[in-house]
Amino acid sequence: MAEVSIKGTSRTEFGKGASRRARVAGLVPAVIYGHGEKPLHITLPARELGVALKESNVLLNIDIDGKTELTLPKSVVRHPLKQILEHVDLVLVRRGEKVTVAVPVHTEGKHDPDGILEHQHNSIEIEAEATSIPKFLVVDIEGMASGTSKYASDVVLPAGTTLVSPANTIIVHLSERSTVVEEVPVVAPAADAAAAPAADAEKKDA
Repeated sequence: MAEVSIKGTSRTEFGKGASRRARVAGLVPAVIYGHGEKPLHITLPARELGVALKESNVLLNIDIDGKTELTLPKSVVRHPLKQILEHVDLVLVRRGEKVTVAVPVHTEGKHDPDGILEHQHNSIEIEAEATSIPKFLVVDIEGMASGTSKYASDVVLPAGTTLVSPANTIIVHLSERSTVVEEVPVVAPAADAAAAPAADAEKKDA
């Protein structure tokens, strides 16, 4: 998995005003917590952080005042419209320890072309070593028949990882295409409507 080093700065000002000033200066307010340590409030460069967070479950080596903390993003808050980073929660991890994380699941193979593949869950939770979290997991859908599903238990897990999500969690379902053709009824002209022109002609001849 990816591991990125970023230099952070201790944060002593709090509140909406301080956070707004930090973001204007190109910084993102963040907090580091875990392992019984006192929460550490910092700011991180928005551009570097944004690039790093493009990787799923990226490990961040945060350098603060000459001390490096190994962290894993726990919660990322973005502006609902502008999508800019507003705040990040980071949890302390230790090399060799196991953590529970959500990992994306990709499909591999070709399913029955007559079916429609529906993604029920795009990720599942697994337990893995903090420094060995896979970028993504794979579920094989080769030859998958319409009306069937693939479950979390079908996902291939790397050695050293265990499934945390319920085994019966549906990852994808191949629904059957509707084969019923809707018939459009043909409406015949009403007898009265057909007879009307003839009646008008008889009146003119009279």
